[in-house]
Amino acid sequence: MTVTEAAAERLVRIGEVARDAGVSVRAVRYYEQQGLLIAERSPSGQRLYRQDTVTLVRFFQQMFAAGLTSRRIAELLPCWDTGHTDAEQRAMLRAERDRIQAKVDDLQAALDRLDEVIAITDTHP
Repeated sequence: MTVTEAAAERLVRIGEVARDAGVSVRAVRYYEQQGLLIAERSPSGQRLYRQDTVTLVRFFQQMFAAGLTSRRIAELLPCWDTGHTDAEQRAMLRAERDRIQAKVDDLQAALDRLDEVIAITDTHP
């Protein structure tokens, strides 16, 4: 798709993507370098992205926060884009989900312990 063809879709500049997604411009460039995003170029060479790029960048941020690598996120993108998966992709998705759930469980246990300490300290000023 060229910039002209995408004009009806309203492409946005890198700064707008970064601002709306709550990340730095540098992060958006990194995602592009990792093959997670594809930018169109304006006649003057500026990076332009589809409007749904903000949603993708937020997804990347969530996956990075959950401990996924850019390589693993790249493996997830076909699932995101098409909604279709093969058996290997489904197994990978389930394995990542199980790993994240274990982290959530560990964090919940830590939160419960902190609540106990807070309750004790509330009764002993």
